[in-house]
Amino acid sequence: MELNTALQKLKEYERRGFALSHASGLMYYDGDFAVYQQLCSEADSVWHEAKVKDDFSMFEPYLQKMFDSTKRMALYMEPDKRPYDTMLDNFERGLTASACDAFFDTLKKRLVPLMHKVVEHGDRVNDAPLRQSFPIAKQKELSSYLMDVMGIDRDHCILGETEHPFTTDFSKYDVRITTHYYENNFAASLYSVIHEGGHALYELHTGDELACSNLGRGASMAMHESQSRFYENIIGRSWEFCSLIFPFVKKEFSPLLDGVSDEEFYRMINKSSPSLIRLEADELTYCLHIMIRYQLERAMIDGSITAHDLPHEWNRLYKEYLGVDVPSDKLGVLQDSHWANGNIGYFPSYAIGSAYGAQYYKEMNRDFDVKAALSAGELCKINRWMEDKIWKYGCMKDPMALFESVCGKFDPTCYADYLENKYSEIYGL
Repeated sequence: MELNTALQKLKEYERRGFALSHASGLMYYDGDFAVYQQLCSEADSVWHEAKVKDDFSMFEPYLQKMFDSTKRMALYMEPDKRPYDTMLDNFERGLTASACDAFFDTLKKRLVPLMHKVVEHGDRVNDAPLRQSFPIAKQKELSSYLMDVMGIDRDHCILGETEHPFTTDFSKYDVRITTHYYENNFAASLYSVIHEGGHALYELHTGDELACSNLGRGASMAMHESQSRFYENIIGRSWEFCSLIFPFVKKEFSPLLDGVSDEEFYRMINKSSPSLIRLEADELTYCLHIMIRYQLERAMIDGSITAHDLPHEWNRLYKEYLGVDVPSDKLGVLQDSHWANGNIGYFPSYAIGSAYGAQYYKEMNRDFDVKAALSAGELCKINRWMEDKIWKYGCMKDPMALFESVCGKFDPTCYADYLENKYSEIYGL
């Protein structure tokens, strides 16, 4: 990094650090800080209990206070800035509500009609063969195989088990990923390993000169999700990758999948169906789940709705966008922990990261034939491209500047085109 660029970067970090310190000081002086700390410690446990009991009324006052307190914190940090823009910036530097509006408007216009076509007119995809009883021991062997296929350095990355899959890193030389195994749904662990493996590859390949420094990590939440969801979906759910791994899968779980063809496996893996739960959503509908959360938390911040309105508004949007009826708050507004933890402004990063992947794929194909590399099992070509373009920089560059240096201007229509082409072909639309 040139000296002037490095100095500018340092000044920006100092500015953000000062703003946060200033906000914390003001909140402490005004008595808000202690209240906020207590709220954060209480809200999560109340959310857990409310979810178990399916009782939103228990959590409602805590949720309202969490939004109010987070808004005050944002105003302390950036008094001349719209609070929600400050919240978005905390997770994705430079991201604004107006940019999110344009992004989600594009997806809404393209994906909602496409999803309804899949539901109403698409050929049926029977994924019953994937719902059989698959031995956990065999699933673990599959996970190990997948890590090798992805080119993950097993000397510096291990795989563990947990209730909810995640990735953590202590340095680029020590990265840990986890998965969860379901006996009657091996595809869940298959794709959680690929997803978390994408995160791991990013952290394992930051520049050596950045190791053990604040710059030796992913550039942002959206950039990290762009890697995990790129490997999980654009690579992992492609025809070429499914065809590559299916012989191993079929042999490993024989005779359970003996009657399933490569094409049938690919279609099963890519089955699209509107659902209630974000974490269970398919590639096509996932961003609609995020869009709903974005609209609701933005409305909470600008005051057009209150916490009391959230269950009704949540259910209304799920019916409008996904065509599903929400039977309970446990399966609806209480399903995510993010708001209980104060992570307001976090959700859009997931969708933006997904959209980044489509442009990576487009640019990558300018340099080499990605499908041919996948068919040959040469994911090393994909990894080298990512390392050269994205990974090695850590967080030396702002996320949008890093993305634009590789792909040019962010264009959500590229993502919509990708999904439209893929699912129209799968469902014969």
